[in-house]
Amino acid sequence: MTQLLLDLFGTPVPARAVPPPPALAPLPVPAQAPIALPDALAPAQFDHPRANRSLRLGAAEVAYELRRSRRKTIGFVVSVDGLTVSAPNWTPVAEVEAVLRQRAGWLVDKLGVARERQARLHAARIDWKEGASVPFLGQPAVLRLDPRQRHGGGAVLEAQTEGGSPDAPGPTLVIGLPHTATPEQLRDAAQAWLMRQARRNFTQRLDHFAPRLGVQWRKLSLSSAGTRWGSASADGSIRLNWRLIHFGQPIIDYVVVHELAHLREMNHGARFWRHVQDVLPDYAERRGALQGEVLPDW
Repeated sequence: MTQLLLDLFGTPVPARAVPPPPALAPLPVPAQAPIALPDALAPAQFDHPRANRSLRLGAAEVAYELRRSRRKTIGFVVSVDGLTVSAPNWTPVAEVEAVLRQRAGWLVDKLGVARERQARLHAARIDWKEGASVPFLGQPAVLRLDPRQRHGGGAVLEAQTEGGSPDAPGPTLVIGLPHTATPEQLRDAAQAWLMRQARRNFTQRLDHFAPRLGVQWRKLSLSSAGTRWGSASADGSIRLNWRLIHFGQPIIDYVVVHELAHLREMNHGARFWRHVQDVLPDYAERRGALQGEVLPDW
């Protein structure tokens, strides 16, 4: 008890002061380089070669060609060149661009598709020399020159044998020309061979599908149309673009059936498409594949 009273009423002993901890020096902050905007986040840029106006559409900068005319409405055309806008002479630019902003998503999407198609066209360009490849029935055929080759009008397709050269993963188109042949000579010889193959292939497929559609075709002509794959006349004449031979057989068959179906219905009405579907239930997929194809640039 005595010790307890001393503790309670005795003179307090001052607590020993605890020195504060030394101040810490601030850590150096390493210098950081400016953060570059990733390409995926950078605004897309679409420039028309004859652009006279520029506008931000969504996340894209679009330099477009504005044409004035006596037309009554505003129209747009998206091509591999970019965006072309046609507007009446009296329409203010602000009104034209307000319409463009309303369609911004659609326009930018179409511009992207056109750019991708242009890139595919460039990649599909054929360099007419030995070792280049030409698409045939959906597969690349490598060109090889051999002046001794005289079979089949000067060209023959040789299938790759097992264990063949890795530099020629597909078939080889051997053309009977000397190694000094010009690119034009090589191109013409390859085209002649491809056109012969096209006629033979198309004839076989017309004969195969005509009975299934209950029609009879009478004449086949090859065309070189730039934007049309085929046509049919009521007299049984069929025209097919020989360049179809570049594509796979399912796509060729779709075009053949499409034109034969016109011998039943000379229109694109519901009955026409039923005839196509009766023969090719997956015609819509084949049609979409055709629309996505790119012809090689000759």
